[in-house]
Amino acid sequence: MNTDKSYRVKQICLELPEAAAQPSGEHIAFLVRKRTFAYYLNNHHGDGIVSVCCKVLPGDNAALVAANPDTFYLPAYIGPRGWVGLRLDTGKVDWSEVKELVNGSYALVAPKRSVSAR
Repeated sequence: MNTDKSYRVKQICLELPEAAAQPSGEHIAFLVRKRTFAYYLNNHHGDGIVSVCCKVLPGDNAALVAANPDTFYLPAYIGPRGWVGLRLDTGKVDWSEVKELVNGSYALVAPKRSVSAR
């Protein structure tokens, strides 16, 4: 596991109210009240990509990929369901962009009371 990057993603996700990490091999799911708002993926289904994947508003995933295909991609299985992957393996990572994506996903998934507690 790419420990430095997984640590940074974990740090960003777990600073959100009621967030929990659920490790599974090389991957980590981040949940709020049993609802997943982010994934840290490392070589998911052998794709060779290290990324953080988050839920976005309808159509935003395709728009992000179209605008910056070197940074964003549609992850297997969850991409068509409104998720986007932000690659962490293509050079210098913009951690403020990671945080913005994670926070947006959390706001879409978490109960309103948890979102307002931030």
